Amino acid sequence: QWASWDLEQGFQVAGQPVEQELRDPLSALRAVNSLATPDGTVLLVLRNFHRFLQSAEIIEAVTRQILLGRQNRTFLVILAPVVQLPVELEKLFAILEHDLPGREQLLSIAQEIATEPSELPDQAELAAVLDAAAGLTRIEAENAYSLSLIRHQRITSAAIWELKQGMLRKSGLLELYQGQED
Repeated sequence: QWASWDLEQGFQVAGQPVEQELRDPLSALRAVNSLATPDGTVLLVLRNFHRFLQSAEIIEAVTRQILLGRQNRTFLVILAPVVQLPVELEKLFAILEHDLPGREQLLSIAQEIATEPSELPDQAELAAVLDAAAGLTRIEAENAYSLSLIRHQRITSAAIWELKQGMLRKSGLLELYQGQED
């Protein structure tokens, strides 16, 4: 059995109505134990929970739930865009990173976004588009392709490079210079 929690939806058990009163993170952590059965496993997926991991009360509740979960087979999964575990929790979690989409998946995403044949580039430009999209997450690639369609009525590598430059500029860590071929 599995349940999920996020700030907007609150605590939800798969296949059951939403528990409106369980919107705060502490309530979700406490409620997961009520789902435990002697012969079953419960998984609680906490979306964007990294925002709450700086609270001492949350750290204590998570630590307690992890230790209790080993006995009653209730497990926590935190889905977050960044890894920011407090020192107290570092050794209690296994961190899994997912691979970025490869060329085939980036092509598939482009084909899903471009609904008209004229919106997809020819083979030579398509290779340049996939090169430009390398290193983007699925959502970033979808956004880049969509932005390109809005601006140019087709997917172009130039629009994707422009978006990547903006992302890097925002981070303040790198600046991307795209040279021209001679």
